[in-house]
Amino acid sequence: QVQLVESGGGSVQPGGSLRLSCAASGSIFSIDAMGWYRQAPGRQRALVAVVTSAGTTNYADSVKGRFTISRDNAKNTVYLQMSSLKPEDTAVYYCNADLTPSGSYYLMPHWGQGTQVTVSS
Repeated sequence: QVQLVESGGGSVQPGGSLRLSCAASGSIFSIDAMGWYRQAPGRQRALVAVVTSAGTTNYADSVKGRFTISRDNAKNTVYLQMSSLKPEDTAVYYCNADLTPSGSYYLMPHWGQGTQVTVSS
């Protein structure tokens, strides 16, 4: 069974920084893209940033220049460094990994449980 476990959320003042981590564990054959999504109250879940296995990154316009996504393939871990945080960044942040479990031929999306990020003075 595959699990994605997130850490690093919390409360911070505007202009502050946080670093989120997400580690994939279990019987994994391979991982393709890994990314972060967020969902604010009353809104749909939306892409924040994604990084492919080759290291190509893509960001939502609202976070470009402030957030940096990276990954450690040896640890099956993805990170999101968030700087210059704004109140509108407040949301539950979810980790996503498109991966193939061991013994499977299919690439499937997997999700973490979510971690709350609150930006408030």
